[in-house]
Amino acid sequence: MLDLGCGSAIAGKEFEKYFGIKVFGLDIADKRVEQIPFQIFNGRDIPCEDDRFDCTLISYVLHHSREPLALLKEAKRVTKGKVLVYEDVPENFLARIFSGLHGLSFALFFQKNEEKGVFKKAREWKDIFKNLGFKKVFEKKVNSNFDPVEKRLFVLEK
Repeated sequence: MLDLGCGSAIAGKEFEKYFGIKVFGLDIADKRVEQIPFQIFNGRDIPCEDDRFDCTLISYVLHHSREPLALLKEAKRVTKGKVLVYEDVPENFLARIFSGLHGLSFALFFQKNEEKGVFKKAREWKDIFKNLGFKKVFEKKVNSNFDPVEKRLFVLEK
């Protein structure tokens, strides 16, 4: 499994332990607290051959990406099976404020740049997935009722 934008690698490590699979992490900087095989990349072009991975995990990454559509195209290229996308989807005014603050603080303190993030509603993501030739096979809201920003899991196939 490719953990694309793995950050701390905690999620990838949990997938590795739970499913007994090998996980490879890519990110723009090495911020791992869990040790998985890893490579730094430019945030757009995945340095792997076509159909290299059985599955790709993109967990809360696309809204921080400078080119999320290009990154999704690359994920599709390097994945044989399913692409799992977790994303914040600000469906209302309050959620957009929280998402904006998250994007700003993440850019300043983690990425150390001025990329504030682009947060899309669920309908926008579904349109993007469809336009890129993905088939959505599953979708679920995955957060508690107390979080103002909805989190969604999308499971996609080529």
